[in-house]
Amino acid sequence: MAIKKFRPTTPSLRHTTLVTFEDITTSTPEKSLLAPMKQSGGRNKSGKMTMRYSGGGHKRRYRIIDFKRDNDGIPGKVLTIEYDPNRTSFIALIQFSNGEKRYMISPQGLKVGQSVLSSKDAAPEVGNTLPMENIPLGSIIHNIELHPGRGGNICRSAGTSAQLMAKEERFVVIKLPSGEVRKILKQCLATIGSVSNPDHNLQSLGKAGRKRWLGVRPRTRPVAMNPVDHPMGGGEGRASGGHPRSRNGIKSKGQKTRTPRKASDKVIVQRRKGAIANQKNK
Repeated sequence: MAIKKFRPTTPSLRHTTLVTFEDITTSTPEKSLLAPMKQSGGRNKSGKMTMRYSGGGHKRRYRIIDFKRDNDGIPGKVLTIEYDPNRTSFIALIQFSNGEKRYMISPQGLKVGQSVLSSKDAAPEVGNTLPMENIPLGSIIHNIELHPGRGGNICRSAGTSAQLMAKEERFVVIKLPSGEVRKILKQCLATIGSVSNPDHNLQSLGKAGRKRWLGVRPRTRPVAMNPVDHPMGGGEGRASGGHPRSRNGIKSKGQKTRTPRKASDKVIVQRRKGAIANQKNK
């Protein structure tokens, strides 16, 4: 995957950089795995705007993704690598030997025609899914379950991956992209490899219109609002602001938002970068 730059024939193209999508093999999705998506424009059932700065955008249809990978022991073949408008990573269409088709998160390096398998006896190769107790130490993994059988929750966005660091009696220890080191039950499933489209974060949309295509509306600076609209609004001229905070008055820089004595503290070995090592010691 590479990043494409454009000749500055227009002002918007001068700083535009986009992914080339050279790994995409088809532009037609599998119709049996599509579901409708209703757009709300940030409004609730009463028509009141509860989420600001969202609305518009291109019409989308949801791709049903197999996060559980519970087609155990049945080999599958990669038919296509496709773009998914609802996520940053690419998806792969798999046809299993029993004729069933499913979408999965496409790992980096997965090719059309390659075979994938979900089983405790599967080889630790890219695209295969197996319990973490059977994955070799040091392996790069993604689509990781937090609870056995519930499907992958962690490392599903473009370019992300975790590393299996250690194995204990009931748990394995993994290092997450945030830098956090935590324990997860060894029966949980994970897929080998890192997620596709690693250059996604290098894109520059180039113009406001492309952001509108994605369903994002213009954002108003809080200091430009009135006091009734935001805690940082009001003031004479530019004499406004104060400590950066949210619309609800919660400080946005330095304010700790994690609940003290949270249940998951006991499985966190090391907090993410910039966080306190362990809040249980307070």
